[in-house]
Amino acid sequence: MNSGFEDTIGYHFTRKEYLVNALCHSSYANENKGMVHNERLEFLGDAVLELCSSHYLFDHFPQEAEGALSRHRAALVCESSLAACARTIGLDQQILLGKGEEKSGGRERDSLISDAFEALIGAMYLDGGFEAARDFVDRFVMEPLADHPVAFDAKTHLQELLQVHGDIAISYTLLDESGPDHDRHFSVMVTADGRKLGVGSGPSKKQAEQAAAAAALEQLQGKTT
Repeated sequence: MNSGFEDTIGYHFTRKEYLVNALCHSSYANENKGMVHNERLEFLGDAVLELCSSHYLFDHFPQEAEGALSRHRAALVCESSLAACARTIGLDQQILLGKGEEKSGGRERDSLISDAFEALIGAMYLDGGFEAARDFVDRFVMEPLADHPVAFDAKTHLQELLQVHGDIAISYTLLDESGPDHDRHFSVMVTADGRKLGVGSGPSKKQAEQAAAAAALEQLQGKTT
């Protein structure tokens, strides 16, 4: 582990074992007796991240309704976004990997990197409390991404997540269209290779598609946490 990593993230752990634990992948723990993998910290960090990101969006987007805030959060904390944030602080190079995982390119996998990023948030929460974790999330996740238009494009994030291992046919189907011209309501379903992933609605077909993609992201992320 690079001694300058704590300088990079702007937080110095009182209990260094939390940081080591956050960086320890299961493959490394399996090869090194006495090491503990980071999956429990990832579980904790996922919950802390959700609260921190929700708090940020609640404060900074007072005009947004609950549905819009949920869509924004789903796009911001998706796997590809977290992995990108992790790489900006060099976390991908700090993860402790087993020899086999290292050789198979594990250090390049978004899923592995984003899991370690969440574990780091969990470790920071245990070591320094909620404010320490919240400050980290604000600086390295929310502030860089929240004002970027791509961060709110759930369709793009869904496509990136599904096609990371190859081409997958993603389609959006209009289920319902109702209401007068000045108050239209659209309902859309998104599928991948014919499998239903989510349904969303909105005042335009485009917004309904984004809502469906966000619903799919929430479902997929829930299955991987």
